[in-house]
Amino acid sequence: MSEGLIELTGANFVAETAQGVTLVDFWAPWCGPCRMQTPILERLAPKVAGKARIGKVNVDEEQAIAIQYNVRNIPTLLLIKDGQVVQQMVGLQQEAKLQQLIENA
Repeated sequence: MSEGLIELTGANFVAETAQGVTLVDFWAPWCGPCRMQTPILERLAPKVAGKARIGKVNVDEEQAIAIQYNVRNIPTLLLIKDGQVVQQMVGLQQEAKLQQLIENA
């Protein structure tokens, strides 16, 4: 996993998102827009360190999590605060918008 990004799986998803703010990117290796989203998240991670964590869920490997959160298209990004989804975005998202959402959370 890229520096600053957490790989989220069925084993750690609940623990990693239970407290604080977590931006979760649902992606797959074959998804073009997902590959474009990753560098944006890598640039954002150090800017929001201490305020939020950024995690990635590979939907091919973690289908149960994708189903639980009703992810039908990728990339889908969820902003989770203290275990509750507060924002859902579908499609490629820009760094400034994501940073603003995290700051407001």
